[in-house]
Amino acid sequence: MVSLNPQGQPKRRPLPSALKPKPQNGLYEKKQPIFPRKIDGRFRRLKWGIMAACLAIYYLTPWLRWNRGPYSPDQAVLIDLAHRRFYMFAIEIWPQEFYFVAGLLIMAGIGLFLVTSAVGRAWCGYACPQTVWTDLFQQIDRWFDGDRNAQIRLAKAPWTASKLARRLAKWSLYLLVSAATGGAWIFYFADAPTLFHQVFTGAAPAIAYSTIAVLAGTTLWLGGFMREQVCVYMCPWPRIQSAMLDEKSLIVTYKDWRGEPRGKLGGKASGGDCVDCNLCAAVCPTGIDIRDGAQIGCITCALCIDACDGVMAKTGRPRGLIDYATLEDSEKERAGAPPTRHAKLIWHARTLIYLGLWSAIGCVLLFALGTREHLAISVAKDRNPPFMLMSDGAIRNAYLVKWRNMEDRPRPMRLTLDGIPGATMWSEEMGKAQAARQLTRTIPADQTEPLRIYVIAPAGTAQQPLVFTLTVTDAQGGTVHYDTRFDAPEGGQ
Repeated sequence: MVSLNPQGQPKRRPLPSALKPKPQNGLYEKKQPIFPRKIDGRFRRLKWGIMAACLAIYYLTPWLRWNRGPYSPDQAVLIDLAHRRFYMFAIEIWPQEFYFVAGLLIMAGIGLFLVTSAVGRAWCGYACPQTVWTDLFQQIDRWFDGDRNAQIRLAKAPWTASKLARRLAKWSLYLLVSAATGGAWIFYFADAPTLFHQVFTGAAPAIAYSTIAVLAGTTLWLGGFMREQVCVYMCPWPRIQSAMLDEKSLIVTYKDWRGEPRGKLGGKASGGDCVDCNLCAAVCPTGIDIRDGAQIGCITCALCIDACDGVMAKTGRPRGLIDYATLEDSEKERAGAPPTRHAKLIWHARTLIYLGLWSAIGCVLLFALGTREHLAISVAKDRNPPFMLMSDGAIRNAYLVKWRNMEDRPRPMRLTLDGIPGATMWSEEMGKAQAARQLTRTIPADQTEPLRIYVIAPAGTAQQPLVFTLTVTDAQGGTVHYDTRFDAPEGGQ
């Protein structure tokens, strides 16, 4: 909602002299730096807490240990590409179980829809990696350069030895944080203590160093220098979420019917609560003025609410001039109705639909995870030749059977043949003389072992085509079945 001056034109806040655009010869205006002011308040403290939690989870998770026995790695969260496993505490995902990962990705997408439906771009304002690392780099700016006014003065100051030294020190800390970010990522793909030692002794694989370099470079550039440009110009989510917002969506809103017309505190009475202090714009990390209405640059971080509430408290006015509100309830409040509680605004029909869908997928995944068998079998039949006719008229087919033990201990397993009367099988290890309808072997922990077997059917018993079953059973009663085909001459023999 845009406020107007007496001439009927949009009213805009003046830019600090350091930020005023300079004439450009090209087609595009030069980017103006943003120096957000430090603020304290409930949303700022919430952002600090979420930032600390996100950074701690990211940097510390690879170092957590989880005892899975002597046959499996003890890193709590590990993406083991070499052995094609994904470990997450007590859960182990195999390649053929990628549907669990797909389900989690779908839940993450629906979770974004749920959050956007309930509280707008809260993901962008609090937990997005770009926001988290930008917040961290902005705090580093304050450590070295001071708060907003000091940063503006330093930006205007000529390049002296003192300014250069301060910039180099700050950028060095940027680089250290960025390198730690890239380094933490590679620890998810190998044993963290071992790889950490290898990295600092020069013994790590080349891919580890190149990954650190790429991620450090992107973190430094996106979080240290581009910052709000990523949110405004590069990220597709603001465009997508615009289609998901309606009059019932909870967003950060300036209540212009209460704040306008603006006036300076202590000056001529204006009739509005906004004292035109510009603090809401000064604290914004993307450099927008929320009083100009909803904008793509607003990441719903709510720092402007903290700033405005502080001013309202000091001037004896009620809080909430800038607040979380829906367009629907804003119109009701404009007409004189009391503000609606935020909890009531969140639980509307669309939010409940997203929550129900998200919960349903989660329950299905948990059920599938809890009921899955920890053994599996896959069978590949030889195609050339499809069968062999023996001298006594019997028919032989060859198969490659893969036994899969998905537990962290060795397990004896039994393979049984069903569906072909009188048929037997043997492996290359056994020999034809020991052919039987059952084979037994012990599969190592967390391993898939191939076994080539031959199935032979007596003359006159096999028809074309014939489907039979191979069943794997373990000592605890776990059972899996695999149906495959037995090829024979047309009409049998």
